[in-house]
Amino acid sequence: MTNRPPQLDPELMARLKAEAKAPYRGLRRVFYGTFAASGAIGGVIFLLKLLAGGDPGTILPNLALQIGVVALMVWLFRIDRPRDRDRLSKN
Repeated sequence: MTNRPPQLDPELMARLKAEAKAPYRGLRRVFYGTFAASGAIGGVIFLLKLLAGGDPGTILPNLALQIGVVALMVWLFRIDRPRDRDRLSKN
């Protein structure tokens, strides 16, 4: 009598292999989303301060920083996405 493991669904096996190759992908995406949301909220606040008549000399650099954070998080999320498709198609 052979102790053979039960056959896994091929899709499940592909996902498990992809997770084994990049175990922190989900955590990275949580950070990307959190930092992007923080940058978006900060951007809205600085934009409202600018529209309310605040000093553009101090507000614009902060607004640019918030926009840069959001852009960076979107870029990081986008370069992380194609790897998912590549990993799933290779397995």
